[in-house]
Amino acid sequence: MKNSQLYKGSLNTIVMKLLEENGRMYGYEITQKVKAMTQGELHITEGALYPALHKLEAEGLLDVEVEKVDNRLRKYYKLTEKGTTETINRLAELEDFIRNMQSLVQPKLAF
Repeated sequence: MKNSQLYKGSLNTIVMKLLEENGRMYGYEITQKVKAMTQGELHITEGALYPALHKLEAEGLLDVEVEKVDNRLRKYYKLTEKGTTETINRLAELEDFIRNMQSLVQPKLAF
């Protein structure tokens, strides 16, 4: 990925959207899904992902379920009801941002 700074402000929204679509996911699964969806362009590191997950949990937007998988504990994250509502709000904000950026960068193609 050429400029990770552009994605940093959207990490929480990206994670929340994935959880909205997939129900519940564990950390590594989230990183791999993003990598696959972006054809390898976006790599979310553990150092960025886990603080974001913990922050979302502290805000009451995520619930955590711990399960034993192959003799190891795995944390699954899922949206709370509040998290589902907040995901809708954040996606709307992101769409507005993208539309505004499109107007600035390529005014002829603005939608």
